Amino acid sequence: MGSAQAQELNCSVQINSSQIAIGDQAIFDALQRSVFEFMNNRRWTSDKYSPAERIDCSILITIDKQLSTDEFEATVQISSSRPVYGSTYTSTIFRYQDEAVRFKYLQFDVLDFSENAYISELTSVLGYYAYVILAHDYDTYSLMGGQEHWQMAQRVVTNAQTSGGSGWQSFKDRNNRYWIVQNALNDRFKSLRECYYIYHRKGFDQLSENVQAGRAEVLKAIRLIEKTHRNEPNSVNQRLFFTAKNDEIVKLFSKAEPAEKNELLPLLDVIDPANSTKYLAIKEGGR
Repeated sequence: MGSAQAQELNCSVQINSSQIAIGDQAIFDALQRSVFEFMNNRRWTSDKYSPAERIDCSILITIDKQLSTDEFEATVQISSSRPVYGSTYTSTIFRYQDEAVRFKYLQFDVLDFSENAYISELTSVLGYYAYVILAHDYDTYSLMGGQEHWQMAQRVVTNAQTSGGSGWQSFKDRNNRYWIVQNALNDRFKSLRECYYIYHRKGFDQLSENVQAGRAEVLKAIRLIEKTHRNEPNSVNQRLFFTAKNDEIVKLFSKAEPAEKNELLPLLDVIDPANSTKYLAIKEGGR
């Protein structure tokens, strides 16, 4: 297929049905193929990609319950990463676990999706995460570069809000799909999106040529999160950043100068207290 080279995502897909008792696994094999083709064969942007430029990402769908012949409740885990310039290292950008996702699927269903209308819960969830993966990735390469893709994710949310599915509404839960995109498009979170750009493009992409300068930019990027923290403490978007980055931060700053460590550690205690024990390894010089 000639257009295959133009696709944006290089998405691995896994279906885990071990928690439910079902004799015929064929439906889950078909679901895995359908999701794989949906994510990897669809054009999500008008940009041209070479095969090497495709965004590495993964989706793990764990089937928690079978509610009827064609309806399931699942936990969906999504992650994405990007290469770091001048190295073989890949940096995790996005990692999220979406729980209690209910969707319908029959073995020979075609996964239809529209940017302008809600068709099904499964394709809305998948389409939403395709745009969120793109948005995060583009934000790491240019300042606020993911804006168009955040807006597309917001359109998916808007279309899905009348479906009755969980995760699309603003009430009940401030850690859901609605809030991830709503926050990203809110000016109060602008400094966090600036952080993604400085952290990756000016920080990590410079490490192969100048470790000290790159690490200084990463520290500058992390400082920006303090602004977001003051505006909206403990937001889902802020936690998403540190879910992806906490191990990476430990590795990078374990070899930093004492002055950098002394500036970073109190800051991390404030903006990412959930990982404060892990950050003690920075002071100790790593593991």
